[in-house]
Amino acid sequence: LYRRTSLEWCCPWSSCCGMGDFRPRTVWLGHPEKREQRYPRNVINNQKYNFFTFLPGVLFNQFKYFFNLYFLLLACSQFVNELRLGALYTYWVPLGFVLIITIVREAVEEIRCFLRDKEVNSQIYSKLSTRGELLFTLKDSAAGVFVTQKTEVICISPNAIRGSCFLRTDQLDGETDWKLRLPVACTQRLPTAADLLQIRSYVYAEEPNIDIHNFIGTFTREDGDPPVNESLSIENTLWASTVIASGTVVGVVIYTGKELRSVMNTSNPRHKIGLFDLEVNCLTKILFGALVVVSLVMVALQHFAGRWYLQIFRFLLLFSNIVPISLRVNLDMGKMVFSWMIKNDAKIPGTVVRASTIPEQLGRISYLLTDKTGEWPLCVRSGTVSYYSTCITFYSISQNAYISSLRTSAPPSRRMFAATKVRKTISSRVHEAVKAIALVHNVTPVYEANGVTDQAEAEQHYEDTCRVYQASSPDEVSLVQWTESVGLTLVGRDQSSMQLRTPSGQILNFTILQIFPFTYESKRMGIIVRDESTGEITFYMKGADVVMAGIVQYNDWLEEECGNMAREGLRVLVVAKKSLTEEQYQDFEARYVQAKLSVHDRSLKVATVIESLEMEMELLCLTGVEDQLQADVRPTLEILRNAGIKVWMLTGDKLETATCTAKNAHLVTRNQDVHVFRPVTTRSEAHLELNAFRRKHDCALVISGDSLEVCLKFYEYEFMELACQCPAVVCCRCAPTQKAQIVRLLQECTGKLTCAVGDGGNDVSMIQEADCGVGVEGKEGKQASLAADFSVTQFKHLGRLLMVHGRNSYKRSAALSQFVIHRSLCISTMQVPTLYIYMNN
Repeated sequence: LYRRTSLEWCCPWSSCCGMGDFRPRTVWLGHPEKREQRYPRNVINNQKYNFFTFLPGVLFNQFKYFFNLYFLLLACSQFVNELRLGALYTYWVPLGFVLIITIVREAVEEIRCFLRDKEVNSQIYSKLSTRGELLFTLKDSAAGVFVTQKTEVICISPNAIRGSCFLRTDQLDGETDWKLRLPVACTQRLPTAADLLQIRSYVYAEEPNIDIHNFIGTFTREDGDPPVNESLSIENTLWASTVIASGTVVGVVIYTGKELRSVMNTSNPRHKIGLFDLEVNCLTKILFGALVVVSLVMVALQHFAGRWYLQIFRFLLLFSNIVPISLRVNLDMGKMVFSWMIKNDAKIPGTVVRASTIPEQLGRISYLLTDKTGEWPLCVRSGTVSYYSTCITFYSISQNAYISSLRTSAPPSRRMFAATKVRKTISSRVHEAVKAIALVHNVTPVYEANGVTDQAEAEQHYEDTCRVYQASSPDEVSLVQWTESVGLTLVGRDQSSMQLRTPSGQILNFTILQIFPFTYESKRMGIIVRDESTGEITFYMKGADVVMAGIVQYNDWLEEECGNMAREGLRVLVVAKKSLTEEQYQDFEARYVQAKLSVHDRSLKVATVIESLEMEMELLCLTGVEDQLQADVRPTLEILRNAGIKVWMLTGDKLETATCTAKNAHLVTRNQDVHVFRPVTTRSEAHLELNAFRRKHDCALVISGDSLEVCLKFYEYEFMELACQCPAVVCCRCAPTQKAQIVRLLQECTGKLTCAVGDGGNDVSMIQEADCGVGVEGKEGKQASLAADFSVTQFKHLGRLLMVHGRNSYKRSAALSQFVIHRSLCISTMQVPTLYIYMNN
């Protein structure tokens, strides 16, 4: 399969030559020399130092702490003849040994980083030119160059041109599911890829920014009659750090170097220093104070005779063993051993230690902040029908009265589609609800060869054994798999059509007229399709209940059912539809295309046009997707709670779902009361609710992100004081920035160590802010795992990681440091009488 693309290329850097002076640009296809401004070089450099800053940088990081600075001053004092007590090597060799080990370690890491960067910068790509396809390296690419990308090659931001392609974005946003990318329509009619160089066209792109989920641009072809204008969005782009999962694309480079989305979204995580290291550094200062006192006493015993100030410095040198230089070496070697033991523990396989300097932190955790980790799917519920795998329960919409209950071990698909024992109206509603769920999504079936069947043949005959569903959300795949289980199967999809197969084997063909993707702002997605058999145009939509409640027609059961499903721990979506006439759709399409061509306020204008359709829609059903907790989550949380660790759950789910999950996981015990913080929007409301909460004792707190923001704005100290007294806290509807803010406030208000646990890209900020970050490899990708200090494969491994390895690392490090210090004090104590006798003689 060969796909051509007017490729919008996004590479790993993001500030132009002006370092932050980002401007929109017009890029002429195939003519990079026509650029209107300078763009940064497309080179990758992840090194901390360069050739000139390596040695000064490493030395500065070593001597900025008192421990190492003390020994440097001690060694330098031997260059003064009056203070010299022996050979220079007795002071410089130990210090040099420690520094050489550190420098060699840093040098090895820098060399490895340099080689990785060189490998990426030297990757060979092909570009289109008048002389055919030419090879070039990544660092030689520039805006306006046509680039050919093939399978499993990292793309740097194309817009596909013929057909469509799938994109893997797990290294960019942590999502493991494939994304569908669409082409620029007007370039599809060109006979060959070389014809892209013959047309007069350009891409107008917005200024570089950090938003990886949105893009605004236009494609213009001037040599057409009339000129062609086409809007470009995120569906036409392939950012840097993404991988083409299938096929080949051609793209034009738009962003390079420091302007890349992936670089602009990369924040330098703070360098974590263990509390134990800070305590050792503080203890070193105390020992130095004791050293000064001993030296003054020895000089005082001589009645400050002669050049007594030189004698003080000499005694400081003589008793320098009180502050042992071997302490740092022993502790560093001990941490390496502890890290090795964690990685090689057979009871927690797959655990990775990415921060070998803080293993003892794991044994001193006071607060554990976690997102709920788990797996998907389970239940789909309609306003008239409730399906739980093999159980079907029917309700009447008009009276909301119970009619009948059917339980069977056989799949319910035939019963649903035959509907021989159910009234016609109920049957038709069930049909429509299931069809809506099977149509309103972004799932694409992909057919893979299984060794027996050819891939093209499998796709042609829709073979079930070769079909794999791909989508941007596991929830979407779960719902499509559910419709397949009840008989309506998604068997084909491309840019403009969709095919469904009924239980009888009939293929239903639908033309996709428009798709409105899901966004976090709108909290809903929609699709307009035309049924090829009847010509009917239907607008389907699904979204969060808080949004859809104002869009659907009035009903008396939506709010109640949403609450019931949320209390069962399900993520709820509301599905609705609206039939459109041909005239209504043509009017909408004209306004929609005009809004998409707008460069300024495009999102607002497009949303306004779409909202004109989102009125008085017919409510079809509700869907609920359940997060099933991983194995042994409950005993793990119980162990942590018994160890005195307070567990806070920070999640993006709605309040009822989060509360139910906390109870199911036994985060809230049966004997504990739960105080649900009422929604507050003003300072006075927050004050009253805090006073009501203050009167309760030994009570778990459940609060939403909006109310939390109000409380932190006006009563930050009072809220944190009350929350820290709770045995458990659940924060629902939490944004990633709020998660990091809560971690930071806990550290500031309590002074205790925090540990953050997460499995998705939205947990990265929380993990990096915590004193210890633990990533769980789950279905949401590996971004949290890669950003964490420690990575585990299952949540239950957290108990052994903290209770066994963390505790042992801390106890052994403390015992080791006490032994080294005690040994040095014994040696120095034996020196005191010896020196005193020597001076008196």
